[in-house]
Amino acid sequence: MVLPNLRNDLVIFSLAFFILFCVLNFPLIVSSYSMEETCALLRWKTSLQNHNNGSPLSSWTLSNVTKIGSCAWVGIHCNYGERVNSMNLTSIGLKGTLHDFSFSSFPHLAYLDLQRNQLFGNIPPQIGNISKLKYLGLSSNLFSGAIPPQIGHLSYLKTLHLFENQLSGSIPHSLGNLTNLVTLYIYNNSLSGSIPSELGNLKSLSNLALSSNKLSGSIPQSLGNLSNLAILYIYNNSLSGLIPSEIGNLKSLSNLALSSNELSGSIPQSLDNLSNLATLYIHNNSLSGSIPSELGNLKSLSVLELYNNKLSGLIPHSLGNLTNLVTLYIHNNSLSGSIPSELGNLKSLSVLELYSNKLSGSIPHSLGNLTNLVTLYILNNSLSGSIPSELGNLKSLSALRLDNNKLSGSIPHSLGNLTNLVTLYIYNNSLSGSIPSELGNLKSLSDLSLSGNKLSGSIPQSLGNLSNLATLYIYKNSLSGSIPSELGNLKSLSILDSGFNELSGSIPISLSNLTNLAYLSLYKNSLSGAIPEEYRNLVKLTKLLLSNNQFQGPIPNLRNLTSLVRVRLNENHLTGNISESFGIYPNLTFIDLSHNYFYGEISSQWGRCPKLGTLDFSINNITGNIPPEIGYSSQLEVLDLSSNHIVGEIPTELGKLSFLIKLILAQNQLSGQLSPKLGLLVQLEHLDLSSNRLSNTIPESLGNLVKLHYLNLSNNQFSWEIPIKLGELIHLSELDLSLNFLERAIPSQICIMQSLEKLNLSHNSLSSFIPRCFEKMHGLERIDISYNELRGPIPNSTAFRDAPIEALEGNKGLCGDFKGLPSCKALKSNKQASRKIWIVVLFPLLGIVALLISLSGLFFKFQRRKNNSQSQQSSPRSTPSFLSVLTFEGKIVYEEIIRATNDFDDEHCIGKGGQGSVYKAKLASGEIVAVKKFHSPLPGEMTFQQEFLNEVKALTEIRHRNIVKFYGFCSHARHSFIVYEYLEMGSLAVILSNDAAAKDLEWTQRMNVIKGIADALSYMHNDCFPPIVHRDLSSKNVLLDFENEAHVSDFGIAKFLKPDSSNWTELAGTHGYVAPELAYTMKVTEKCDVYSFGVLALEVIKGKHPGDFISSISSSSLNLNRALDEMLDPRLPTPSRNVQEKLITIVEVAISCLDESPKSRPTMQKVSQLLKI
Repeated sequence: MVLPNLRNDLVIFSLAFFILFCVLNFPLIVSSYSMEETCALLRWKTSLQNHNNGSPLSSWTLSNVTKIGSCAWVGIHCNYGERVNSMNLTSIGLKGTLHDFSFSSFPHLAYLDLQRNQLFGNIPPQIGNISKLKYLGLSSNLFSGAIPPQIGHLSYLKTLHLFENQLSGSIPHSLGNLTNLVTLYIYNNSLSGSIPSELGNLKSLSNLALSSNKLSGSIPQSLGNLSNLAILYIYNNSLSGLIPSEIGNLKSLSNLALSSNELSGSIPQSLDNLSNLATLYIHNNSLSGSIPSELGNLKSLSVLELYNNKLSGLIPHSLGNLTNLVTLYIHNNSLSGSIPSELGNLKSLSVLELYSNKLSGSIPHSLGNLTNLVTLYILNNSLSGSIPSELGNLKSLSALRLDNNKLSGSIPHSLGNLTNLVTLYIYNNSLSGSIPSELGNLKSLSDLSLSGNKLSGSIPQSLGNLSNLATLYIYKNSLSGSIPSELGNLKSLSILDSGFNELSGSIPISLSNLTNLAYLSLYKNSLSGAIPEEYRNLVKLTKLLLSNNQFQGPIPNLRNLTSLVRVRLNENHLTGNISESFGIYPNLTFIDLSHNYFYGEISSQWGRCPKLGTLDFSINNITGNIPPEIGYSSQLEVLDLSSNHIVGEIPTELGKLSFLIKLILAQNQLSGQLSPKLGLLVQLEHLDLSSNRLSNTIPESLGNLVKLHYLNLSNNQFSWEIPIKLGELIHLSELDLSLNFLERAIPSQICIMQSLEKLNLSHNSLSSFIPRCFEKMHGLERIDISYNELRGPIPNSTAFRDAPIEALEGNKGLCGDFKGLPSCKALKSNKQASRKIWIVVLFPLLGIVALLISLSGLFFKFQRRKNNSQSQQSSPRSTPSFLSVLTFEGKIVYEEIIRATNDFDDEHCIGKGGQGSVYKAKLASGEIVAVKKFHSPLPGEMTFQQEFLNEVKALTEIRHRNIVKFYGFCSHARHSFIVYEYLEMGSLAVILSNDAAAKDLEWTQRMNVIKGIADALSYMHNDCFPPIVHRDLSSKNVLLDFENEAHVSDFGIAKFLKPDSSNWTELAGTHGYVAPELAYTMKVTEKCDVYSFGVLALEVIKGKHPGDFISSISSSSLNLNRALDEMLDPRLPTPSRNVQEKLITIVEVAISCLDESPKSRPTMQKVSQLLKI
């Protein structure tokens, strides 16, 4: 603390000595007044931080004092009396404060300019002592604090420049005293408070700039008194309220800027009095109402900016009178109506921006007269009609944006005349026709976007001439043909997006020349062939989007494309070893390789991609283990490796993925115990580990995943009990634990899951009672507890009441007032009665058993003797009857069916086929069932018996929501029949052949029918062992229920594919649906059903058998959109764009199913997954 005090003492001593020196020596040289001014200047110089050698004030020294004192110093000027009257020290790098500036020492100072230095600190109040000051310039410094009100004492002041500082506080009211003031600039500070109304007293004021502060409140009406005002800039503040109509009194005003405030209300009509106004800036406010037509009187106006307000109504036609207008900005409002044709009179106009309004009607042809126009932005409106060809006259135009409107018709060829055009955006309209080849003349073009239209035809080769083109967007059109190789000439191109079109053929190798390409998107086309190996040279590529095409073969080696951020190669036919094609990508955030045929193992290097957020390798042929290194991809949010052949345990390292939201490892061959560390994934919302071989207990730690919405652990080998802690998953909406070995009771804690909508606990060994608290789960919509060992009453809740009997069956002890279940009262009385019966029956039964044992020996001896004497032949009548009607009492139901059908009278027949007839039977219980009675065989004929046994065996093995439900069968000498569920709507063939019924089956329902059939076949081929092939899939063998849900039926010629069998058979099936290979080979595979499905899917869309269309699909030039137009059932209304896109996907999948080569057809499992759209 000693040293700083010592330094201060030295400074004070030096100053005192300096003043004493001046007093003793200066009288010998100059007058006393000049001496005082000189000493004051030297004192201030010594206070500056850069006053030493090299200072801009180096001439300010004692040795440089002349007879006229300091008048000869740099920046100092004196009057005739040798008194300082002007100081101009602007832009010389001064750094310091004004605290030591003795303002009172300069009574004659009229001009003080210290602008553009580094002066800081407060402006001293003593500045008000310079009574004769006319010019004060302190701008572009670092002054802070408030403006001293003493400045209001400077009555001679004409110019006050305080702008570009750090001044705060309010504007002093005393400034209203400066009646001689002509210019007041205090913009670019941090001044707050309101604008003083006293400023209205400054009658001489010509220039007022208060912009870029923090001023609030309203604009004072008194400013309307400033009759000499030419410039009024108060923009970029927080001013509110109305624009005073008194502004209209400022007849001398040439520049008015009120923009970027919070002004409201309407634009005053009085502004039309401002006949000298050249610029009007009132944008970025909350002004409402209409644009006054009176603004059309401002003939001197060159700039009109009204954008970013809430203006409504029409654009005044009178604006066409502003012939001097150069820029017109009225975008981002709510203006409606059409664009006035009178705007075509504004021959001086350079910029016209009308975008983001509610303008409608057509674009005026008169805009083609604006030959000086450089920018034309009318995007984001509701403009319709065609693009005027007259726009091709605007030779000076460099930017044309017509995007996001409702424009139709073709793109004018005349746009090819706009040789100065740099930007052309006309995306998101309804433009049709082809892309004009003349666009290839626009050699200056840098950005071209034609996406989101209905453009057709091919991509012009002439686009390859646009050597300056940087971005090309032509996605979401109906462009066809191949991608021109000439696009490889666009060496400046950084973005190429032609996704969502109908492009075909292979992608050109020449695109590998685009060394500046960063974004390549060709997704959702019909491109085929291999991805050229040369694409490995596109080292600047950040986004590679080639999904939803028909690319084949291996992918290029992408190890060198280390700039990749997003990669989508999903839904193609790509092959190759996934282990060898990829490297380490420091910026990669998303990669999707799903729905392909990649093989190999997952590389551990994916764990070295620090920004990776999504990794989707699902539905491929990947093998090996999940590398534990993936746990080091710390930003991973989605990990989907489902539907592969991955083995081993789930690595515990995955528990480190703290940002993981979705983890899907379903349909693999993972085994072992589930790691408790998965409970660390506290951000997880979706967890699907179904259809693996995971075993042991379900970890309690999964109860920590409190954000979980979906949990599926079904079809594994989990045992023991359902963890109580799962009840803490309060956000869970779907829980599936089916097809495991879970035991003991259903924990009542599940009832805490108030968000639960779907619960599947079927096919376990759960026992005891169903918790009554289920009755309080009001959000529960669907439940399946079938095939457990549950007992007791069913809870009285909507989910249980609405559940089909299939969701409850397989639990012998359940009871309740539900269809198909015994009542709890009856069950209780039966139990009590059984105890009494047990005593009555037991002892007589023991006697009967003893008698039977003794008789059996005699019977056996007699039977053996009889067999020796009789021949081996037996009559068909001697065949014993075999009756088994599941869930019913067999013999009773048999008699019921004979009665209900009047012994199979034609009156009850609802359909006939090659194998038999189908009857509708109403049982005494009120249950309605369908009964398929097989034709009686001819003597010695065994085919019918084989068909009967085939169907029984198939229906016994399978259980699926889209396969007809099997109740039982009867094999009898007199009758052989099958009992299954009755479906109200009948067969799909009957519905499609009936115009009224076909019209009721609208597009969404038809798509759902196709998906249901695909799901059923996928189940039969992949989830049944051995797999089952239907062999006779047709519209006749698909039944619909009351909700138009599809159910596959008629398994009479179905075949089980046994791995140890050749699976050869005779030709069978319905003509028109049979796969072509069965004409020359009798080997049955799942791909036979795939072909039949393709035919049936097209039939559902077309409304009748596709017939000749199937023979035309081999054409390589097939256009999916045109194909869809031909395929759509004309009895239904034209589908929406969204539905049309989904139908295109279905047609595309169906066509792939009809490939002549069985190996090229997709599996039904892949088809089912592709149709989940």
